[in-house]
Amino acid sequence: MIPMVDLRAQYASIKEEVDAAVLDVLASGQFALGPQVSAFEEEFAAYSGARYGVAVNSGTSALHLALLAAGVGPSDEVITVPFTFMATVAAVRYTGATPVFVDIEPRSCTMDVAQVRNAITDRTSAIIPVHLYGQPADLGPLLNLAREHHLTIIEDAAQAHGAEYRGRRVGGLGDFGCFSFYPGKNLGAYGEGGLVVTNDEGQAKALRSLRNWGEDQPYKHERPVFNYRMDNIQGAILRVKLRHLPAWTEARRRLAVAYDEALTGTGVVSPTVMPYAHHVYHLYAIQSSDRDRLHRALGQAEIQTGRHYPAPVHLHAAHADLGGNAGDHPHSETAAQRTLTLPIYPEMPSDVPERVAGIIRETLSS
Repeated sequence: MIPMVDLRAQYASIKEEVDAAVLDVLASGQFALGPQVSAFEEEFAAYSGARYGVAVNSGTSALHLALLAAGVGPSDEVITVPFTFMATVAAVRYTGATPVFVDIEPRSCTMDVAQVRNAITDRTSAIIPVHLYGQPADLGPLLNLAREHHLTIIEDAAQAHGAEYRGRRVGGLGDFGCFSFYPGKNLGAYGEGGLVVTNDEGQAKALRSLRNWGEDQPYKHERPVFNYRMDNIQGAILRVKLRHLPAWTEARRRLAVAYDEALTGTGVVSPTVMPYAHHVYHLYAIQSSDRDRLHRALGQAEIQTGRHYPAPVHLHAAHADLGGNAGDHPHSETAAQRTLTLPIYPEMPSDVPERVAGIIRETLSS
């Protein structure tokens, strides 16, 4: 079986480092927040090119708190895309604000910046571009538009640890950058975790208060907020794994090149890397009108594949009250029907892309 990601193989490669880090935390008796979390916040912020990092318990919580720190509330609108994981939109709704969708640009599968200007109203307070699959959205025009209209940019970088936009790592380019450390991510915890980066000291202070019951001093609660703290054990594990992330990223990129070459002439559409982007391939996403047939054929050959995501958010029953209809965002809807994600992880055998391509070629030629 070739899985989408092999977390056991990754653990085996760093077992001694991880075990030692976890045992140190157990011996310390400090488990909620703590020095390992603080150190990880500093290290990951520096890695992302930002001044401050605030660790939380999930990527969803990171988005939620970034929105709250930006002052987003029930009277506001937040522009984002429907072709994303549900958490992007859920976080907006947690604040009481209204998500407003613009379609994706079909080559990159990220926000079509040309549509954003027409979506801005006097209620718009923020824009959430999603760096999908590990490729940055086109941030330059979005940042210019945000400055023009005094809007907040919150980067959803849950799938884009180490990705670069025009030579700068994502996360620290907008007002906030939100990351997930769900186990299957390029940088994954052994449990849940997330983090917000920002360059604003005041916003970092607000985020720390928001994640920890609104405490600016012990047992002095300034606002009714949340318990979104990261565990010290996760901080320790993520510090170990962050040291390996550059090498893991390059391994992913080599495998992506192998896929690109192996899939040439098969009839599927390989990912398009935009000229401004340094793609980190959290997922290697192809498109085909025979997506479901390929999914079945590869499954029969014991090669796992995924459908990220089989329906855009505006067509989910959970958000029917927003009034979305089929045809509203055609590029997102087409991508949802055609996208198949193939196995890619740093420890994956180098012959897998050629094996996958062979099955795809055979399936589509029959």
